[in-house]
Amino acid sequence: MRFVILAVGVCLFFVTRWTLLEVDQAAAAEQPNLVIFYADDLGWGETGCQGCKDIPTPNIDAIAANGVRFTQGYVAATYCSPSRAGLMTGRYPTRFGHEFNSVANVTGLHLKETTLADRLKALGYATACIGKWHLGMKPEYRPTKRGFDEFFGTLANTPYYHPRNFVDSRISDDVREITDDSFYTTDAYAERSLDWLEKNKSKPKFLYLPFNAQHAPLEAPKKYLDRHTNIADEKRKLFAAMMSGMDDAIGRVMAKIRELGQEDNTIFFFIGDNGGPTASTTSFNGGLRGFKMTTFEGGPRVPFLAQWKGKFQAGKTYDFPVMNLDVLPTVVTAAGGKVEASWKLDGVDLLPYVTGANKSRPHETMYWRYGPQWAVRHGDMKLVVSQGGSGKPELYNLAEDRAESKDLAGTQPEKAKQLLAIYSSWNAEQAEPSAPDVPAGGKKAEKNKKKKAKAG
Repeated sequence: MRFVILAVGVCLFFVTRWTLLEVDQAAAAEQPNLVIFYADDLGWGETGCQGCKDIPTPNIDAIAANGVRFTQGYVAATYCSPSRAGLMTGRYPTRFGHEFNSVANVTGLHLKETTLADRLKALGYATACIGKWHLGMKPEYRPTKRGFDEFFGTLANTPYYHPRNFVDSRISDDVREITDDSFYTTDAYAERSLDWLEKNKSKPKFLYLPFNAQHAPLEAPKKYLDRHTNIADEKRKLFAAMMSGMDDAIGRVMAKIRELGQEDNTIFFFIGDNGGPTASTTSFNGGLRGFKMTTFEGGPRVPFLAQWKGKFQAGKTYDFPVMNLDVLPTVVTAAGGKVEASWKLDGVDLLPYVTGANKSRPHETMYWRYGPQWAVRHGDMKLVVSQGGSGKPELYNLAEDRAESKDLAGTQPEKAKQLLAIYSSWNAEQAEPSAPDVPAGGKKAEKNKKKKAKAG
């Protein structure tokens, strides 16, 4: 009798274990994969779906055709590192002092901040960062210490050939030299992405692919340059060739997801990290005023696309403002996680807004601060102090004047006063910059200044 009871108990144990395993596997199968393509220094007017006529981008355009194009997509900062800090945390980077690129050189993304990779890893996801990190050079700030299982890329800005500050975590977390003359970052990132997707095909996964394209220096292999013999301007031709390389890489990653039979269960985002620096790279901002590193629309307004088949309507345009801060809560919620109030996020879950379940604006108010430059958008009204402006707060109605050409501060002083009060309240909540601003080339200039002083 005891033997029978024991046998029944053993059977029940294994049946229960098997059932729980099946439940876990089913839950994992329902969790959507996430792929984020983050383009560097890409102006709002680039890509075919954004109106660019001289550079074909069929794979990027396919994301818009099969998903949603956000016509008023923004990032929470006007340039590289702070933009990434916002994406990774779902919080305004100024809340934790990540106001300038110099933060990534001195320390990095604040160690008290929890990243999107941390959040998804806790939900059972495999995670990889393949591309330009720019959130800290020191070991404790590198991707494999911030929620990513694997990192293949550069810790900061770099050339495309013989990239600097390169790490392949499959070898070690240390920086290593790339000696292969044929190594081109955009192509190499695509190759590693395909390999990683294959190795993790049975798991829910998060692939973060922050390209260094289209950041200077402009470099491209002949195979991409040969596609653009119709472009006479050499700088524009190089930019176009780099775009072709990035578009091809995106196409290859999406084809691999399809090959694995997982496209319908994958959320794709394509987002620019900030506006284009037109003078240095030709990156076009589509008629918006300002450029990268300004708080006019040309600084934080970017191409912003998303695809999730069966959830997001194909070919949809969404016209209310959204922000890169929204990616984290959208994805965590989709993955079955719960966004806690204690996280103090500034982003929101976009799904109910995109599907029409919630017809209000995801954000009534948006804010930017970059040193002495700042802006607040409340509804369609924007109050801004920006490089290239008057130096005083300027007021614009973006619904009627997205080029910010008609300053209304003189004719609507009460509205300007209202927005200034809204901004001032938010600004009081922000942290002081955790490192002073050091513009590109600033360290070199300071060293030269000291040398001259010493020589004198």
